[in-house]
Amino acid sequence: MDTPLPNLDRGKTGGARVYYLDWLRVLAILMVFLFHAVHPFDYGDWHIKNVEQSEFLTVLLTLLGIWGMPFFFMVAGSASWFALHSRSSKQYVQERFNRLFVPFIVGTLLFFPLQKYLEWVNKAQRGVMTTSFQEFAFRPVTDGTLFGWVTPRWFGYGVHLWFLAFLFAFAVITLPLFQWWMKGSGKTFINWMARLSERRGSLLLFIVPLVIVHSLLMQYFPTEHDWADFFNQMMFFILGFILFADERFRRAIRKDWWIFTILALIIVIALLVMYLFDMPLLEWYENSGNLQYYLIQLLVSALALSCCLLILYIGQRFLDFSNRWLRYGQEAALPFFVLHQPVIVVIAFFVVQWQAGIWIKLPVVVLSSFIITISLYEFVIRRLPLLRRIFGMKVQIPEVQQVSAQP
Repeated sequence: MDTPLPNLDRGKTGGARVYYLDWLRVLAILMVFLFHAVHPFDYGDWHIKNVEQSEFLTVLLTLLGIWGMPFFFMVAGSASWFALHSRSSKQYVQERFNRLFVPFIVGTLLFFPLQKYLEWVNKAQRGVMTTSFQEFAFRPVTDGTLFGWVTPRWFGYGVHLWFLAFLFAFAVITLPLFQWWMKGSGKTFINWMARLSERRGSLLLFIVPLVIVHSLLMQYFPTEHDWADFFNQMMFFILGFILFADERFRRAIRKDWWIFTILALIIVIALLVMYLFDMPLLEWYENSGNLQYYLIQLLVSALALSCCLLILYIGQRFLDFSNRWLRYGQEAALPFFVLHQPVIVVIAFFVVQWQAGIWIKLPVVVLSSFIITISLYEFVIRRLPLLRRIFGMKVQIPEVQQVSAQP
C-alpha cells in the first residue's frame, strides 16, 4: 500500500520546507568531503598522492564518482524549482551570482596558488613532475580541445570550485527553459511527462537522452570538466527541476524504488565482474571506435540515474524532518564546501610523507581535515559579516537559522 508523502508539495509556493532535500544536500557535501579526503590513497590522479595506494579505495571511489556529482547537481536543480516560485528572474540570477559565483571567484583567488604549489611539490617528490611551477600551474587548458579557448575547463582554475561555476552557468542557461515549463505550453509538456511517469519504471526513460548526449560528446571532449561533463551534469540539473515540477514524479519514485535498487545492483555487479576479469573498462569508456564504448556509456548513465532516484526515495522515506543539526548543516554547507579541499590538500601533503601505512594515514587525514574545516567555519567564517558574504552566506547572523532548500 502506498503511504502518503508528507511535505512533498508544501514548498510549491515557497511557504514550507521540503526537509529531505535539505538533508540530502548536507549529506552530499559530507560525501564530497570524504571523496576528496580519500583521494590521496587511490590509484586515480589527484593533487596530493601517497606512494602506497589502495585498489579497494580506487574501486570504491570510482563507483561513487559515477553517481555522486550527478546527484549533487540533481538536488541543486530541484532547488531551482522552489526558488523560481518565490523570486523574479532577476532576483533568481542575482541570488545565484552572490551565492555561487562570488565564492567561486574568492575561493579561486585565495586557494588556487596554495593547492597548485603543494601539488607541484608532491609530484616533484614522487618523480612525476619535471616542469617549473609556472608551467605546471598556468599551462593553457585549451590543449586538445575542439573549440580551443571556448571550453568550461577554464573553471578548473577554481580547482574543486569548478562545481560552483558550473552550477551558476546552469542556472543562467536553463532559466528560459524553466520559466517555459512553469506556464502555458511548457507546463502542458511537464504534465504529459508526469502522466507517462505513472507507468511502471518509466522514469528510467531518462537514461536515453543521458546516454545519447554523453556518448556523442565524449568522442570529442574526453577531458574532465570539458563539454561532455558540462552537458551531462546540466542534464541532471534539469532532471532535478523536472522531478519537483509535478507530484506524480515523486510518487513514481516511491512506487518504483525497488526497480532502481535492482538495476543499480545488477550494474555494479556487472562492472565488478568485468573489472575482476581484467577487462579494459577505462579504455572502452574513452574509445568510441568500438561497441563496448556504447555499452559502458549505457551502464554508467543507468547507474547514475538509478542511484540518484533511489537516494531521493530514501530521502522521502526517512529524512522528511528538521532539527538543529539540519539547521546548522544547511547554513554551513557552502562555506564548508569552499574550505574543505584546501584543508585536505595541506594536511595530506604532510601526512603522506610519514613512514606509516595507508590505514594509519587515512583516518588522520579524514578526521583532522573535518575538525579543522568545521572549526574555520564556526570560529571565523560564521562570525564575520564580510566573510559570510564572500562565502555565499546571508550577512546577518541569526540566533536560529531558517532552513533553506536553496543550493
